[in-house]
Amino acid sequence: MLKTLLIASGVLLSASAVLAQQPVQPLPKVGGCPFGYYSSGSYCVPSPGGNSRGAIEKVGSCPLGFYTSGDYCVSSPGNDGEAIQKTGNSCPLGWFSSGNYCVKSR
Repeated sequence: MLKTLLIASGVLLSASAVLAQQPVQPLPKVGGCPFGYYSSGSYCVPSPGGNSRGAIEKVGSCPLGFYTSGDYCVSSPGNDGEAIQKTGNSCPLGWFSSGNYCVKSR
């Protein structure tokens, strides 16, 4: 029983960590596609095989936990944070400012 409970807890923790990461999804194409993505029409699409990392369009410097790849900011290995472009001067509750972005607190 304890073993089952520990396994279930590990699955829940893994699922919550995945939910906190930058989503890996098609991006509007701005210049060349970031590392791990390929061009498809007007989009950059994650490469097959699950090797792509979440990315966002680059506005100024990349936020904490992201690196520059062309005109995009790509989530660094081991980064479990999520970033959005900042609108206005402040970030929503639970997020902190990092340049032109808001990063979700862990």
